[in-house]
Amino acid sequence: MLKNLSFLNMLVWNLVIVGLWHMVVFLLCIKIPKSSINPAKGRFAPKQWEHKGRWYRETLKIQLWKDRVPQHIGKNGFSKRHLKDMSIDYLDEFIFETCRGEWMHLKNCICAVVTLLINPLLVGIVISFLIMLANVPFAAVQRYNRFRLMTLRKRRLREIRSAQMEHSTVTA
Repeated sequence: MLKNLSFLNMLVWNLVIVGLWHMVVFLLCIKIPKSSINPAKGRFAPKQWEHKGRWYRETLKIQLWKDRVPQHIGKNGFSKRHLKDMSIDYLDEFIFETCRGEWMHLKNCICAVVTLLINPLLVGIVISFLIMLANVPFAAVQRYNRFRLMTLRKRRLREIRSAQMEHSTVTA
């Protein structure tokens, strides 16, 4: 499709296509109903090879660079930099947001296939690499954070149950 264009025209068209793709995916992402995302099932579920998140720490050394990547906080948005609450509802919302962010970045990676198909091979490889570079690290951060949040959520549930049991035995 873009194979017979000048380099400048090819560059402009790629920027337009990639920009539109990312905009459409972003708009779809903010419209995803919560009911369609289950962190325990499907693509969001922990995989055995991730070893409960250790793979991200040991192989990718994610803890060294994850705080350096930018984050998007929309109007009335949800900051994923720091925990602001330890309630189960807040942790569930945070976990949902990590799923939503992962979904968006992985859908954006599909655009890399499109650019490979419509460009000359070398240009397609370069543009696809840049798309992957701009999305895969963010998806990895979302998965890594989700492992940590799910562990924290389990701990908080145990603490709450323990406190309830202590309260019921003291009042009985």
